[in-house]
Amino acid sequence: MAPQMNDIMRLCCEISAHDQIKVAVKNSTKGAMVAGGGAFVGGMLGGPAGIAVGGAVGGLLGSWLTSGQFRPLPEILMELPPNQKQKLYNDIVGVLGNLDWTDAAQLIALVMGNATLQQQVTAALLGYIAKELRAEVRYQD
Repeated sequence: MAPQMNDIMRLCCEISAHDQIKVAVKNSTKGAMVAGGGAFVGGMLGGPAGIAVGGAVGGLLGSWLTSGQFRPLPEILMELPPNQKQKLYNDIVGVLGNLDWTDAAQLIALVMGNATLQQQVTAALLGYIAKELRAEVRYQD
């Protein structure tokens, strides 16, 4: 990974850790499969009434399985594949414009010291998370 990309990734991790951002990548496919499986098993065991009961139970189980899986954003960012890191890098560099820095520490200091720039980088980061990862964002209470 290029040094500037590492710097941007460290900046994103710092901002998300500072704001205590957690995300949950939606896993609707798994939930839908559990709900459908419940309806199928219910139908096999109980006929038409079993489909309704199995679908309801499967839907509740699918919802329970896919909820509450929030992880710290820095952890997720470090696990991104290279192509997604490149996309995030491009989004953040677009916000930073012509800002010059020598290392990650200086970049972090520049961004964290400028409230407007910090808000813009945070907005770009959250936009990337919502659009590219289709994740639900939560701030630590």
